[in-house]
Amino acid sequence: MSKLTAIVLAAGQGTRMKSGLAKVLHPMCGKPMLDFAVAAALAAGAEDAIVIVGHQRDAVTAHLARTFGDRVRTVVQDEQRGTGHAVQCALPALEAGTHAVLILCGDTPLLRAEDLRSLADARATGDVELAMLTCRVADPTGYGRILRKEGRIIGVREQRDATAAERAIDEINPGVFAGRVDFVRRALAALEPNNDQGELYLTDIVTAAAAVAEVVGVPAPAETLVGVNDRSQLAAVEEVMYARIADRWRREGVTIRSGVKLDASVVLERDATLEHGVVLRGDTHVGSGAHVEVGCVLEDVRIGAGAKLLPYSVCSRSSVGADARVGPFSHVRPGSDIGPEAHVGNFVETKKTILHRGAKANHLAYLGDGEIGEGANIGAGTIFCNYDGFQKHKTIIGPRAFIGSDSQLVAPVTIGEGAYVGTGTTVTKDVPADALALSRTAQQNKDGYAARLRGRLAAKSNGA
Repeated sequence: MSKLTAIVLAAGQGTRMKSGLAKVLHPMCGKPMLDFAVAAALAAGAEDAIVIVGHQRDAVTAHLARTFGDRVRTVVQDEQRGTGHAVQCALPALEAGTHAVLILCGDTPLLRAEDLRSLADARATGDVELAMLTCRVADPTGYGRILRKEGRIIGVREQRDATAAERAIDEINPGVFAGRVDFVRRALAALEPNNDQGELYLTDIVTAAAAVAEVVGVPAPAETLVGVNDRSQLAAVEEVMYARIADRWRREGVTIRSGVKLDASVVLERDATLEHGVVLRGDTHVGSGAHVEVGCVLEDVRIGAGAKLLPYSVCSRSSVGADARVGPFSHVRPGSDIGPEAHVGNFVETKKTILHRGAKANHLAYLGDGEIGEGANIGAGTIFCNYDGFQKHKTIIGPRAFIGSDSQLVAPVTIGEGAYVGTGTTVTKDVPADALALSRTAQQNKDGYAARLRGRLAAKSNGA
């Protein structure tokens, strides 16, 4: 089979983004927009890809190497002399045996692999030198118009070079081509900057191809071919991608309500449920039957099968075990491991803390740098005092221990298996297994004193 290589144009600065970040590196659904175009080309059958870089070339190159490895390499376009010149820069990097190229732009993240595959197949059918995606739009302003004669494509006219009649054409060039390498080499070598911008237009190869053979137009949905030039367009394109991602998982058996935002890297298992307004980011994995309630935000989190996250919980770089329960309004911070059937309740914050199976902290607690044994119970208002101003220290709670409400555990400290810590206790030393720790002062009741106290306070208030 003849080798197909993708050539992706990604050298521009993208001045309309008004950003210090290269346009193609702007994030969309958790990934730089460039990733989507490159991934679509590889999924369409390209064995490798050459990305043309210029602005912030080192950052773009480093990112591509991390993400795609040796399947993608870069070439530099030092001087921005147009799209035709950009592809010229890529030709010397083509490997031996490359028969055809797929040419696309890095700022078109909604391109679908199936459309690119259809384009490559159309070029490979018969003796076709060039095939191109086409579409019709209600408002073609800004796009190059496709010129036809007796139904055959004969060229592309850019907006600023077009006549009034040509500007009325609603069939546009989205800038996606498949060409035979030998033809592309010859056509690019013959380009001249005969246009208003004095650049080498890639679209001029359409005229060259039409002079020797039929240029095949492959229709594609206009909404998948949208390019991104500013942040408003980026936001609109991202919404389309969010909807596309959600629909893909719905077809895999996941219930996803409206307003859910899923990064492209998120993995969901069958029968998981995501309620309205959930946001899942990064390397997040939600297990079968898990239920993520309204407004939860998860980043780099593994959620076990059957777990339930109640509304407005925030979790990051942590794990929640099977059938565990988190929330509402919980904050599971990095390094936390909420074990199977464990509970982290409302306004509980964990950080770098392990809750083993069935452990519970249901109300208003801070649990930092701790390990909580199986079946242990942490009362409301408990604080792990883990930081001395210089170092973090660990608190260990043994299995089935009970920590009374409003307790402070000053780390490093260990509470033994089955031990009790009385309500309101400040623990500064280890508690043996099955022991009771108390640090309260004795309670005193003074009969009749409340009435005298009220009188004194009232008098003082009136005098003020």
